[in-house]
Amino acid sequence: MHAAIRQWAQGAVDAVFPPVCVHCQTLVEGSPLRHLCAVCAAKVAMVQPPCCSTCGHPFYGIVEGERMCPHCEGLAPAFREGRTCVLLKGPARALVHALKYHHGLYVLTDMGRIFACSPGLADWVAGANLVPVPLHRRKERERGFNQSRLIAETLSRVFGGLEIADVLVREVDTVSQTHHDKKTRQANLKNAFSLAKGTSINPARHYILIDDVFTTGSTLNSCALALRRAGCLNLDVITFGHG
Repeated sequence: MHAAIRQWAQGAVDAVFPPVCVHCQTLVEGSPLRHLCAVCAAKVAMVQPPCCSTCGHPFYGIVEGERMCPHCEGLAPAFREGRTCVLLKGPARALVHALKYHHGLYVLTDMGRIFACSPGLADWVAGANLVPVPLHRRKERERGFNQSRLIAETLSRVFGGLEIADVLVREVDTVSQTHHDKKTRQANLKNAFSLAKGTSINPARHYILIDDVFTTGSTLNSCALALRRAGCLNLDVITFGHG
């Protein structure tokens, strides 16, 4: 009943103030997503198996035997497996940029719908503790939120009350890693994360690191190493996008 009321109220608001596509800036009508028009929503590149077991990037064509993913070469992951939902290009990139750089918390609704459509993700996250990749306190103060925690909250809502474990802190206030290569990122992020004071790891639980984007994996791996040192045995990764 409450869901029906919310849906009706949202429809009434959209009729008066129709949303605008965050990618192409046209009005959103007849789209499965609220902040991407139907044309742009159709261009969201959902990741389908077979995929790299480390970063989640899809393999194309026929895959036989073990195959090295070029995105993960030299990473030596401290986590077991990684999943991602979309390739970070075009409309999907626009969703992430709206969230991170334009305070567009409203796009989390669309991210949740995309997560819900990701093959096998519901079973994979069942019963897990979600660990958001933390921002340094200065960066979080400037931005006003941690996008990774908001994404973790979205996953918890979509898949039914998953526990969020804020067990990591970012000790080192590194500069943006966007324009650095993999080797430089790994060096900058060495020992950048640690276990938060007063928290502990239950070795029997399944923990999943949550971040918005898998680029080189350096940030996620630095977090994973900190969790491993704290006794985490069952550790995986989920990102919204890859690219």
